[in-house]
Amino acid sequence: MAVTFDDLPAHGGLPPGQTRVQIAHDILAALKAARVRSATALVNGVQVEREPGSEAALDLWRKADHPLGSHTWSHPHLDMVGPDAFMADIARNEPGLAARMAGRDWKWFRYPFMAEGATPETRAQVRRYLAERGYHIASVTLSFDDWAFNDPYARCMTRGDMAAVAELERQYMDWARLSLARSRGLARTLYGRDIPYVLVLHAGAFDARMLPRLLAWYRSEGFRFASLETVERHPFYRDDYDARPSDKPLSLEAEADRRGHVVPPRPWNPGSLNGVCR
Repeated sequence: MAVTFDDLPAHGGLPPGQTRVQIAHDILAALKAARVRSATALVNGVQVEREPGSEAALDLWRKADHPLGSHTWSHPHLDMVGPDAFMADIARNEPGLAARMAGRDWKWFRYPFMAEGATPETRAQVRRYLAERGYHIASVTLSFDDWAFNDPYARCMTRGDMAAVAELERQYMDWARLSLARSRGLARTLYGRDIPYVLVLHAGAFDARMLPRLLAWYRSEGFRFASLETVERHPFYRDDYDARPSDKPLSLEAEADRRGHVVPPRPWNPGSLNGVCR
C-alpha cells in the first residue's frame, strides 16, 4: 500500500491552538513510527499565499525525506474551468515544487476531486499534456472520504464537545474498514486477489490525530507500506503511470463497470457529517 496525502500545506479547519506546522509534524511522526518511508504529498501552492507561514509544513515534509507532487496550484475542478485553464494551473504549481525537491522526482500529479474530465476529448487532452511534461498520475484505489472529518473536528474542538469527537473517531475507523472491504472486494472480483493499493488521505488536523491508529490497523490487516512509485509499477496502474490517454478515469470502480460487474455503492456518506457540532 502507498500512503499519499492531498492538499498540503493546508487542509480543513484548524482546532484551537493547532497550526499547519504542528499538523505536519504529527503526521510525519506517525509515518515514522509506522515505518512508512515514502509518503507522497500532493501540493496546492496557493495555500502558501492564503496561509502565510504554512510553507514551513512543506519544509518539514522534505526534511523528513518524503516526496512532494502536484495537486494543481489552486485545486480547480477540470470541468468547471476547462482544460486550458486547468493546464495553466498545473504549470503554475511547478516552480515551487521544483525548488523544494531540488533535483528529485516531483512529477506526480493527482486530479482535484479525482475529476479527469467529463468527455473523452478533455481527458485525452489533459493526459497528453501531463505525459509531455513527464508526469505520472497518482491513482486512488483506496479512499474513505477522510477529508469530510476535518472541519467537523475543528468545530467540535472549538466547542469542547469530546463526546462528539469520540463519535467522529469511531466513524473514521468504521469508514476505513468499509472502504478496505469494498476495494478488496472489487480487486478480487476483477483479478481474484488483492492488488497493491494507493490510499489517499488529507493533511488535516483530524487525519493527524487518527493516523497512528489507522496505520496500525492497516498493518494488522497484513499490509506493508511502499512508495507510490513502487505500487504504480503494478500492471493495473500502467495507464496512469504513463499518463496515457484513456477512455475513462482509472479506478477499480471504472474497471469493474467496464467489465459489466455490479459496482457496490459506498456504504458511507460524507454529507452525514455536515451537521456535526453546528
